[in-house]
Amino acid sequence: KNAGLDPQVKGSNGLLVQYADITAEVLDYLLPELKVIGRYGVGVDTIDLDAAEERGVVVVNVPDYGTQSVADHAITLSLAVVRNLITLNAEARKSSMDVGVAAPIHQFVDQTFGVLGFGAIGHACAQKARGLGFKTQICDVLIPEGTTEIDGFPVVSLDELLATSDIVSVHVPLNTSTKHLFDDATFDKMKDGSIIVNTARGGIVDTDALVRAVESGKLRGAGLDVMEVEPIPADSPVLKLDRVIVTPHAAFYSEESYYQLKRRTMQNVIDVLKGRECKNIVVPRKK
Repeated sequence: KNAGLDPQVKGSNGLLVQYADITAEVLDYLLPELKVIGRYGVGVDTIDLDAAEERGVVVVNVPDYGTQSVADHAITLSLAVVRNLITLNAEARKSSMDVGVAAPIHQFVDQTFGVLGFGAIGHACAQKARGLGFKTQICDVLIPEGTTEIDGFPVVSLDELLATSDIVSVHVPLNTSTKHLFDDATFDKMKDGSIIVNTARGGIVDTDALVRAVESGKLRGAGLDVMEVEPIPADSPVLKLDRVIVTPHAAFYSEESYYQLKRRTMQNVIDVLKGRECKNIVVPRKK
């Protein structure tokens, strides 16, 4: 967590980070040499952006890498929960032919897939869901008011998305307005027996509320690639839920996306240090 305080890092002009917390303390330790921080990936919630701006440290990220990989993962989690593959796999390993234990299972064309957040990843996820036969609808606070359709996808309010979607796939950033967006009250608004899939940020979903929603039967299940605490503690109640699939923040990964991520993060840092234009600046240079 305090990797930035490592003496080996001191004296660096550029810093590449992924999960390390870059606090004001870390920034002060690395100044005056530090000029730029490159974040592997999209989210910069582990970096104190205000402190970086105050100290003149540029922050860059890679907001548009791995779009297809994350969307693929969201769809994969969705299908695994919809088809209840956890239960069916367990039955098969017991040499059981009892498919009834996985009921109810419904075909895709009779279900509605809701996409919350219609950025690049959300758009890709919606396209894939529609291609599989799901009735697909979208919701995003950035969509201009009065818009009813984008690329053939119906635009609905958050409340309508929650109430009418059999699957809700989350693709919004983590910020003050989305922290614990999915709490007890939000889960209560969701369609009975629906599914939530989160490949965005763990803090968007209140873990305790999720457990309550699944245990009560309000939610049929969940597919989670991100958690509030990572790695997920071995004693987490989430791991005791048979209809919840958890993966270790792996949605970004494919051979293609991983190569792209490493190359572009390094290139962003080099561009800033060389004084060249960089399109992926989160915190700009002080003027």
